[in-house]
Amino acid sequence: MPLNESEAPRDPYVLFNRWLREAQEAGAPQPDAMTLATSGDEGPSARMVLFKGFDDGDFLFYSNYSSRKARDMSYDRRAALVFYWAVTHHQVRVYGMVHKVKRAESERYFATRPRGAQLSALASRQSSVLRSRDALERRVLDLAARFPDAVPAPRDWGGYALRPRWIEFWESREDRLHDRLRYSVRTTGTWRLERLAP
Repeated sequence: MPLNESEAPRDPYVLFNRWLREAQEAGAPQPDAMTLATSGDEGPSARMVLFKGFDDGDFLFYSNYSSRKARDMSYDRRAALVFYWAVTHHQVRVYGMVHKVKRAESERYFATRPRGAQLSALASRQSSVLRSRDALERRVLDLAARFPDAVPAPRDWGGYALRPRWIEFWESREDRLHDRLRYSVRTTGTWRLERLAP
């Protein structure tokens, strides 16, 4: 289906939610996966993280605050996201500024995670060198015994929110004449819609 300006919603979040739902319904593997691109004093870096919804229009995700991505975002708050759903021929790119979410919000989300994921977050010093996988698995077992009920949220773990400056929607078309629509935030807080060359 062509992506036309005349049919596009004024609110980019309406279109994003529609495309995410379509990807889910079409059976896209891990439709909430997104590439997070950052840049720090070690240079640019990208990795996959999970989209965890919106907070007042900000894209939410969670990570270890000692990780490479965390160091990058402390160095340079600018970051980019990419969602790609091959099954629906859609891509969404997002660029904006990142900030940490409040500790209470991170703890609320952590409490909803499966116990195994909680223990893994507590056990892992993300991006640090490990002696072996066995050492990591032993640490998880030790923590499971130490916390038989509630697992505390690690102090070095929590949420990030990316506030978009622009959101671009890409739809595959024949002969590589793809559709690209970009929503950019005006100083008034409203969105400007533009078509980009494929």
